[in-house]
Amino acid sequence: MRFKAFLLPTALALALSGAPAAFAAPADTAGGKPSDAVDLDVLFVSAHPDDEASSLATLGQWKEKHGVRSGVITITRGEGGGNAVGLEEGPPLGIIREGEERTAIGRAGVENLYNLDRVDFWYTASAPLSEQIWGHDDTLAQIVRVIRTTRPEIVMTMNPSPTPGNHGNHQQAARFAAEAFHAAADPKAFPEQISKEGLKPFRAAKFLRTGGTGSSSAGPACATTFRPTVPTDQVFGVWEGTRSASGKTWGEIEVDARRDYVTQGWANTAAAPTDPAQVRCDFYTLVDSRVPYDPADTSPEAILRGSVLPAANGALPEDTEFYLTADRFDLTPGQTVEVTAHVRAAKRALTKPTVSLRLPDGWTAKGSGALRGAVAPGKERTATFTVTVPADATTNQQSLLGATLATGQGTGRTDRAVRVVADVRGTLEPLPEVGIFRDWAGAEGYPQLDTLIKPVLTLGSGKSREVRVDLRNHGSTAQSGSVTLGLPAGFTADSATKNYTSLAAGATGSVTFTVTNSDPSLPTANEGGVNGDYAITITTTSQSGTNVEAGALEIVPTSEVPHAGHDHAVDGEAGPGEYPGEELDFSRIWEGQSVTPQDASAKGRIAWTEDALKVIVQVTDDVLGKKVVPQDCKRQRRTDSVEIIVDPKGNSSDTSTVFKAGIFPITDDPANGNPPCWQRDADNRQGPGAETAPGMTVVSKVSEPYTGYTIEASIPFSVLPDAVDPTRMGFNVLVYDSDTQDLSSQSRLGWSTFTGVRADPYRYGLVTLPGYTPAARQPSEPIFPDTAARSVHSPQTIAQSAVDGVAPAAVAKLPERALRLADQRATGDGVRVTLRADRTGTAYLYTWDGDKALGEKTVELTAGRSVTVTVPAEGGKAGSLLAAFESGDAARAYQVSVR
Repeated sequence: MRFKAFLLPTALALALSGAPAAFAAPADTAGGKPSDAVDLDVLFVSAHPDDEASSLATLGQWKEKHGVRSGVITITRGEGGGNAVGLEEGPPLGIIREGEERTAIGRAGVENLYNLDRVDFWYTASAPLSEQIWGHDDTLAQIVRVIRTTRPEIVMTMNPSPTPGNHGNHQQAARFAAEAFHAAADPKAFPEQISKEGLKPFRAAKFLRTGGTGSSSAGPACATTFRPTVPTDQVFGVWEGTRSASGKTWGEIEVDARRDYVTQGWANTAAAPTDPAQVRCDFYTLVDSRVPYDPADTSPEAILRGSVLPAANGALPEDTEFYLTADRFDLTPGQTVEVTAHVRAAKRALTKPTVSLRLPDGWTAKGSGALRGAVAPGKERTATFTVTVPADATTNQQSLLGATLATGQGTGRTDRAVRVVADVRGTLEPLPEVGIFRDWAGAEGYPQLDTLIKPVLTLGSGKSREVRVDLRNHGSTAQSGSVTLGLPAGFTADSATKNYTSLAAGATGSVTFTVTNSDPSLPTANEGGVNGDYAITITTTSQSGTNVEAGALEIVPTSEVPHAGHDHAVDGEAGPGEYPGEELDFSRIWEGQSVTPQDASAKGRIAWTEDALKVIVQVTDDVLGKKVVPQDCKRQRRTDSVEIIVDPKGNSSDTSTVFKAGIFPITDDPANGNPPCWQRDADNRQGPGAETAPGMTVVSKVSEPYTGYTIEASIPFSVLPDAVDPTRMGFNVLVYDSDTQDLSSQSRLGWSTFTGVRADPYRYGLVTLPGYTPAARQPSEPIFPDTAARSVHSPQTIAQSAVDGVAPAAVAKLPERALRLADQRATGDGVRVTLRADRTGTAYLYTWDGDKALGEKTVELTAGRSVTVTVPAEGGKAGSLLAAFESGDAARAYQVSVR
């Protein structure tokens, strides 16, 4: 079998020339002193290749102007994603996507990419599911190891919260980054990295997430015009309109980088704006900082100052730490809070250090900010204050507690957010994923991140549900009072107000309302309210005052599913009486471009028989998208297709307990009449339909001339993950519309339609099946993809690892002596080399021409025994040999020249 070549670009050459080039061949690393580890300035932590794409304009500017060296951690290689240009999937696709990422980030001068070899199992909105499959401690240890090895001053990541549509892998990657920011500095965290691997704790200076919640104008002033929704957010902007040395704007270079992700259908990404007034900023929100910062600094370098770059004139010496901690986040009027200022000197002593607080109007503080004597290099001193909240402070808002450090070497400032709440705070019960996030944010010291999420619950159109209001007494005395639920028109509750009594100080409690959508004519899904949200208020009173919180209810569509009529058949037609229930509208847009009914619209019906669900979907469409070949029957969202979703009990928290069938109406298979194909996707048992849904039947009729298609399916109850609850079954139909031939969809329509709805079971529609009695059965355990692309199978990873000090997959690094490579010589058919290991393990060998791998060989080795092998080389001359040696849970990369 011919070996597939893998290209490895040189990032610096890409940045200078705008075109991919070869990764520079390093000096031999198989003998002598090992190379020093790379010293990074910035580390971006992501889940998949392309997650960093929206930050490349920033990283590129920093590299070109200031020599900032950035690296990227990518937890998976994205092998679970789609492929718009080939049939590769699984690990082979992962290796291709790694190559795309190296090329893309190379345009911003980023040379160091660290893949952690975790599986990209499917699209999910669940961070807990991502953590479960990846493994918490092992994955966190890998990220901490990279930070301790490469020692970046700035750690950046994505949004860690379960906001609508936010990928669960992204959320979990960001949570790992947040935990690693603390753990890397803690000698008690992963102590074996210190005692056995020789690493040292490292205190990164700043931690930021991408994006900012708020508004801003486009153009050169985008950074200065940003207004955060939460006034205490510290948001920094970097304009993409700055021109690079190549003459292109960094926004244009970022688009070039996006186009490198051809497997993801990004090759035709729209051009960047050329009008400076239309060019946007990349925004970053400061989550944590150990060093002082200036929130008024709106320059592109603001994030870098004080750590990567020297602070402004008159400021504290570079790498000086100055930050605040508070003994709690939520405060009530009249309460006191202990605030501690932490001062740590870097390379120079800090003389005459004095801390002063900056407080909101009416707040007071007691305590001396004078630190006795100088702060020695590497040492920390603290000053503690008792801060009192005024008795008449406004509740339900965040405030900044600020501090200034004055020394003989300069001054600096920092801030800490706290929230003032009423003695008793009532909040809408969280969705399960939101509750987990809140607990995590509080435990990790980031409670302010809770403001990213709007509290929301769903209920069926015309139906009722229980709505719980959670109570917490933040005060110092027991409280009694009431909770009033403010509902919009079309909703009623069993009682407008409910009382609570004797809620002890520090205790939690709840009251529960039964809420009914009393006007079933109200629009459902994202057509209802404001972007699907019907606003509600929760007013909580106590002896100490009143607190008002906001929330929202979302209405999902409902229907009654009847028994199928006589003479029902799966033939692509709705015969008379076959589907006696109501016609459902599947035409609402939930993502992508707006469409007219002629461009794309759909309708359908559902019925049941004793052993199956029957669904018929009629799609109107003006242009047929690219037809996939039968071997590419997967990832239906890339082209014209239908997705049928069943949540058997209507209570799933993620799609691992859901059935999802992706159906293509037609394939590119003329020898067999271009039949439809189907598969299960991102559900309880992902895979080809015949294997994962035995007995499921699909018939498709595509009109000629083309004006759309009809799909009819029979889904046996036996293939669902659990027995159906006939009083509450989750159901949805999503329709993907593509008018292109590049496997990129333009519009996504459906029945219950919200941003990211395909991964959010709580937002599916709800149906009942009167008269149906399910057979008794146990739920099916989910089966997850478990094959990830591995770093030892990636020549591009090995070539980097051989020179930058981080072992493949960021596992523990074997000692250099673990593997010896000798007498490597070119032969007529490859490279002959003698291997000798000091322990049992596996060597993965690749012939390398400086641009790509020419051949490979895997060799099992035993301790102390020499083995001579020939590694094939096809299609070129190998200038060097790459090797990855893996033994137990550790590995090391090598590169030697070929004689």
